[in-house]
Amino acid sequence: MNGKNHIKQENAMKVETYTCRAIEFELGAVVMVRALIGNLPHQLLDPCLLRHKNGDWGNVCQEDKEANDDATRQGFRVMSEYRFSGERIWLITEADRSVTTFLLPSEY
Repeated sequence: MNGKNHIKQENAMKVETYTCRAIEFELGAVVMVRALIGNLPHQLLDPCLLRHKNGDWGNVCQEDKEANDDATRQGFRVMSEYRFSGERIWLITEADRSVTTFLLPSEY
């Protein structure tokens, strides 16, 4: 095996690990944008809210997961992303913890 192939293999085998460091945070009032009202049943949204509250940030990159963890400790905005039938749904808890909003990325 030549040096170039060996380096490519090593890079392909590296896996970033993530360990959640979030602390418990308040959700405030839970609201959703009009585009979601009636289009997604609460049975689908409730698990997302629980995941968000417990530090499972869904489909965000590792850097955003780490930023969310820090945000729970430092009082900044927290954002998660989940998918239903190919549709992206965002949950955003405001920095002052007064409200958590379900929204579509296009509504942001």
